[in-house]
Amino acid sequence: MKSIQKIYRIGYGPSSSHTMAPRKAAEQFKQFIGDQKVHYKITLLGSLAATGKGHLTDISIQQVLFPADVDFIWEPDRILPRHPNGMIFTALDAQDKVIASWTGYSTGGGALLWDGRENPKSTDILYPHTHMNAIMQHCTDLGLNYWEYVELTEGKGIWEYLAQVWVVMQQSIERGLHTEGVLPGTLRISRNAWRIYTRTQQSGQGSGNSSLLFAYALAVAEENAAGGEIVTAPTCGSSAVMPAVLRFLQETTHCSETSILRALATAGLIGNLVKTNASISGAVVGCQGEIGTACTMAAAAATQLLGGTNRQIEYAAEMGLEHHLGLTCDPVDGLVQIPCIERNAFAAQRAISCANYALMTDGSHHVSLDAVIEVMKTTGHDLPSLYRETSQGGLAKAFHHSNFDEEDEE
Repeated sequence: MKSIQKIYRIGYGPSSSHTMAPRKAAEQFKQFIGDQKVHYKITLLGSLAATGKGHLTDISIQQVLFPADVDFIWEPDRILPRHPNGMIFTALDAQDKVIASWTGYSTGGGALLWDGRENPKSTDILYPHTHMNAIMQHCTDLGLNYWEYVELTEGKGIWEYLAQVWVVMQQSIERGLHTEGVLPGTLRISRNAWRIYTRTQQSGQGSGNSSLLFAYALAVAEENAAGGEIVTAPTCGSSAVMPAVLRFLQETTHCSETSILRALATAGLIGNLVKTNASISGAVVGCQGEIGTACTMAAAAATQLLGGTNRQIEYAAEMGLEHHLGLTCDPVDGLVQIPCIERNAFAAQRAISCANYALMTDGSHHVSLDAVIEVMKTTGHDLPSLYRETSQGGLAKAFHHSNFDEEDEE
């Protein structure tokens, strides 16, 4: 497995797959072209084409390639074998002669691959274990906590990076809590985080009120939807679960900053396992891979912060993913708003519930996290493409039918 830094990427919303990775692809392709006078043809395929406009894919690419002309070709029904999030970058001269053409893939969480240009380095692979049971046994044999295993594997420099991650997470919460107005896009959704936060503060209940957990999650999810700076955990669309849970527990348990960073390390390890053995891409496995992974990460972090053992942490993580199995990715109008924003809030609540449940046991259970990850992968592949980030089925379809019926009645 690679570094957990790949799970926690600092960037701008609303989508790691549809915004962050395509932007990175444009930057790399433009650097390759250099100072040549060109115009670009960008072909977006599969899920990138189906929901790209709602996710601001074209805008993020245009911002990088400006002032050159960019022609977008949208092909939602064309899916390359390697990944549903395919894109072809082509540069042409004044006579429309192709100077260069690259085919790339946005594989989830902001990760990017190019055909024939992977060239992996041996140093990219850090972790000797790729399954939870093996890690748990290794930690038991050596008397290690999971965060200690991360430190031994990645080196002490990981703490500086995680400290930066925590700063950005907190900043996204604060911005979201104090920003009012309507989110960009066709749905015209009003921000709710500031309203819930204000009412909770005015009630005098303060710290420990579960409404604060919702407010923190909504704050980050709304910031992401508005294109603000967030941390993927493991994706943009699910970026609110971890910071909400960590902020809530920091306030209720008065834990130290060091404890928060250690919880981030453990959660990153869990997210890494899901990414390695299944997928965190909604276009591949549906939202169970995004919000389900965020919940399993947050459940592990919460259990650790509340004093859980390694086995209890694994149990909480298993429940966090198990009870999101089969969750579809069907964003309305291709926007990371409905059901994404509320989904982050409820996943945060579920993560804490999983932690509390695990802490009432000795951590023994029948289905392992490894098994659930494998089931999630299989379930995701069995989901029709309608439910894998194409906005062609589920809530996205029901929303449009409902609007159509209302117009007919008028």
